[in-house]
Amino acid sequence: MKKLASLLILSLALAAPGFPAAAETVVVPRPDAGADSTDMPQRNVGAPDKPAADAMEKGDRKDRETASAAARKAERIDALFGRLANARNDRQAKRIARHIMRRMAQSGSDTVDLLMRQAAVSMKAKDYAKALDILDGVIRLHPDYVEGWNRRATVYFLAEKYGESLADIEQVLRREPRHWGALAGMSMILLALDREEDAVAVMDRALEIHPHLEDMKKRRDRIALELSGAEI
Repeated sequence: MKKLASLLILSLALAAPGFPAAAETVVVPRPDAGADSTDMPQRNVGAPDKPAADAMEKGDRKDRETASAAARKAERIDALFGRLANARNDRQAKRIARHIMRRMAQSGSDTVDLLMRQAAVSMKAKDYAKALDILDGVIRLHPDYVEGWNRRATVYFLAEKYGESLADIEQVLRREPRHWGALAGMSMILLALDREEDAVAVMDRALEIHPHLEDMKKRRDRIALELSGAEI
């Protein structure tokens, strides 16, 4: 188990969409974006005054800028994933993978970044309860932040709460199905649950995305060979 935990600290994740569930998982719903506008008191039904109109215009412009930045980030990540799948060698693949992970780690929020650093400190100290409390806050503040879910899935795994870990991994892959770290993490959970065949299938999917995960290749090949021998 210590070996599994040390491997998972480096990378965590779940199967690609459509892969059979490894265990019964609880789907964590996305936090509600807010109350339905029809339930709110109706105010300023006429034309807004100038300050209100200015504020609305600034808000709309900020939303457009944020959406534009998110779109550019997504385009860059898509391009990097394409390059990763076609990397010529291990050195090039590692460099591209670092760029991808760095971009996915960017939350766009100073508060979320601070909380993620605090969670990392708590994880290092093996204070998993505190780390989970902090990461709950991250997910409430930024439910679409992939690494918030991924980090919490890691903590749940380290606390040996596999069902909760798998549920969070599902949330990771809903947002980023190519998260090979999440897939690697799920394969470790499946191995811990003695589901070797499923683990091999998940590792195959991760290697389609990142073909130069050499340690995973060796582990996949070894387990596949054992399974083949067991069937003879």
